[in-house]
Amino acid sequence: MTAADRGSLAQRQAALVRALTAGEPRPEGFDPVTFDAARTALLRKRAGEVGRHWPMLAAGLGASWKKEFARWAATRPTQGSLRDGWDLARDLLARDALPAMAAEELAGYEARFRYDGVSAPRSRRGPALRSASGVVVVQVAGRVRVIRRPSS
Repeated sequence: MTAADRGSLAQRQAALVRALTAGEPRPEGFDPVTFDAARTALLRKRAGEVGRHWPMLAAGLGASWKKEFARWAATRPTQGSLRDGWDLARDLLARDALPAMAAEELAGYEARFRYDGVSAPRSRRGPALRSASGVVVVQVAGRVRVIRRPSS
């Protein structure tokens, strides 16, 4: 195999990965049925990984979890399970569609970490206070406390 052949193969492989994971068009020469099956399987696998980091988000969406995640993730390359879940939770919050249990989970993460949606999350050094769906999450000196409003 020549250097030019290796370069061409690398370009085709990169195009295939982008198509499978970031919603770019299917490259020529790939069976559409097989391609769609592989893309669906990768989105389901990714949803499972995100659900392990964000169990309340997955549980809060229930039976629609995989479908909602696949809709959101179809055109977004992964940033890792923690960040994917965080970005999805923020997207749902912006659309007023975030389940209460997931809002509490999001508030907990945002009290413990700084995350701007671009860079990797970093631990907070100072105190933080976040609220969501009837709870307040406080982080001081690395300890996180959840304070729930009394039910009436």
